[in-house]
Amino acid sequence: MVQPKTRNKIIDALLELAGERPWDEVTLEALAGRAGVTLSGLRAAYDGRAAILADFIRRIDERVLSAVDPDMAEEMRRERLFDILFSRFEALAPYKQAIRNLGEAARRDPLLALELNRMVTGSMGWMLNAAGIPAAGISGRMRAQGLAFVWAQTMRVWLDDDDPGLARTMAELDRRLRQGERTAMRLHRLERLVGRGRRPAPKRGAAKPADGSDLAEGHPS
Repeated sequence: MVQPKTRNKIIDALLELAGERPWDEVTLEALAGRAGVTLSGLRAAYDGRAAILADFIRRIDERVLSAVDPDMAEEMRRERLFDILFSRFEALAPYKQAIRNLGEAARRDPLLALELNRMVTGSMGWMLNAAGIPAAGISGRMRAQGLAFVWAQTMRVWLDDDDPGLARTMAELDRRLRQGERTAMRLHRLERLVGRGRRPAPKRGAAKPADGSDLAEGHPS
């Protein structure tokens, strides 16, 4: 059984190499050499670079989730989500160049882009849960995918944000989350309207709503 210490050495080696050279040049041979393991040892630990990246993302998830501030529980969901995602950027700071090189590779390689999107969307599901926002079912997966888009757009600003306080990143993240919140509310209204339109016609003699309208529900929170 591969020890967690060995896995962490491999993850760290991958991020080091990805920060030093283009992603296409991060070979398994170079990775094994940097991590101080044999190729067979690397194979015993991981199926390939994608699996190592997935473990890296999981490690960041765990770090962010363990640092969630319980005092934020009474705040608005958007504020909680902002706090969680911003702490994620802080956790990723040591790996900024590696992430930049990986992003450049993904723009040239659609399959890599799809794989990264799958990983990030799964991660965003955990971030939503941490903020008290449902992430299960079809609606939850749509929220996670939407948040992955917000994350990707904000990351573009973060990569070029040299301010120690990350002011530009904070402003972009806030703007994107507010924009996403408005979009989600519009989709929620549309979903409710479509759902009402598909209701079977009431039977004769059935009681009508007290206000005579099918739109008696209040504004979504």
